[in-house]
Amino acid sequence: MTDYYHTHYQAFHERTYSIDPGVFLDPFLKVLPPDSSLLDVGCASGRDLVWFQSRGLRVTGFEKSPGLAALARQNAGCQVIEGDFETFDFSALSFDAVLAAGALVHIPHARLSRVIANICDALVARGFFYISLKQGDGVRTDDTGRTFYYWQDDMLRNLFGRLSLSLLDHTGGPSVANSGDMWLGYVLRMND
Repeated sequence: MTDYYHTHYQAFHERTYSIDPGVFLDPFLKVLPPDSSLLDVGCASGRDLVWFQSRGLRVTGFEKSPGLAALARQNAGCQVIEGDFETFDFSALSFDAVLAAGALVHIPHARLSRVIANICDALVARGFFYISLKQGDGVRTDDTGRTFYYWQDDMLRNLFGRLSLSLLDHTGGPSVANSGDMWLGYVLRMND
């Protein structure tokens, strides 16, 4: 999995960069105050950074793959932190909103709660969080060797409740990139 994004970053960029993120990110944008600061965790080559930047947000990327991070810096012209979201200390950061669009699909079910809690340490009080994950059951490995973990809506809602994240909006629907994949998207806010 990790090796795929390190060695195939250019192919991943070419396959995903031209997708219009407004299809799934509009509900998140609608709740964000103007001029919000946003951290895009797993920003890949910067598509969503550019999209939010063009709508007046102050953006910063976070990416594990050095190749994707370099592309994100080039495309968005903003700071991109290189690190692993499972081990990085997010408590030193402070953002109005955090985006994790498809970024956590490779995290095993048993570790997702801990990873989200770690990432949410970057949020200001009552900050906003967006996450999207693949809908379904179990675990699958694709032909590139990447392992994906699938989720049901009720499982995620329970997890968010345990993390003191309130649900503001929820979307679900087919992938704009891969036919057959279904996605669940959540706009959340940290409780007091």
